[in-house]
Amino acid sequence: MKLVDLSVSIVSGLPVDPPIQIPKITYVKHKDKLAISSYLEFFPGLTEEELPEGEAWATELMQIATHAGTHMDAPWHFHSTMNGGEPSWSIDEVPLEWCIGNGVVVDATDKPNGYVLTSADFIEYFKKMDYTLKPGDIVLLHTTAPTAWGKEEYLVTGCGVGREGTLWLIDQGVRCVGTDAWSWDAPLPLVAKVYEKTKDPSIVWEGHKAGREKAYVQMEKLANLDKIPKTGFTFIGFPVKIERASAGWIRAVAMLED
Repeated sequence: MKLVDLSVSIVSGLPVDPPIQIPKITYVKHKDKLAISSYLEFFPGLTEEELPEGEAWATELMQIATHAGTHMDAPWHFHSTMNGGEPSWSIDEVPLEWCIGNGVVVDATDKPNGYVLTSADFIEYFKKMDYTLKPGDIVLLHTTAPTAWGKEEYLVTGCGVGREGTLWLIDQGVRCVGTDAWSWDAPLPLVAKVYEKTKDPSIVWEGHKAGREKAYVQMEKLANLDKIPKTGFTFIGFPVKIERASAGWIRAVAMLED
């Protein structure tokens, strides 16, 4: 069995998110005053001189959004209701069965930035692959976004999926999807430019808003989708359980048989 890591690292200050969502990490090292004082509090009478080589523990203090790093969006993120009126699930309510399954990679690196994939694109792609989606398949979208990872351009790089394309996937029995871009939708700043011209509100966050009609979950900021086969692997990505949260971080993994 071979495991391929499909997650990015959470990096302090990395400009791949809007400013308010950029993680801030304070690293507390073994000899720092905060590390030593918090350590000694647990052991009354113990002194700093008695610590092996003067070291306590290392810890990290983080200010982080639930949508930073590789994460899963719950239906609650999309809208307050799902399936046409049911209360939306938060991330701690997402069925774990939805988070593991047969993985299928869609290579959309030929699509320009801002392109919105439709059912016709998926039908054509799977026809060329000679593959028919099955209930429970997890569809992973490989875009050009990783070429801009670590830079502000990441926010406007890659393609996305609209309402019609998302609903088509759900109708095939897909309940979990993912992308290596910042958003399942096309880059929002590029969508905003289209909206400015058309004044059509239906294009705004349309892929996400498909969850109002039919429940699904999606993962964003995946990595290494070019390092796994298009099919024939098991995808695993369980979200961290955060009460009533709109998203949770995942360690996404592809499991391949030898």
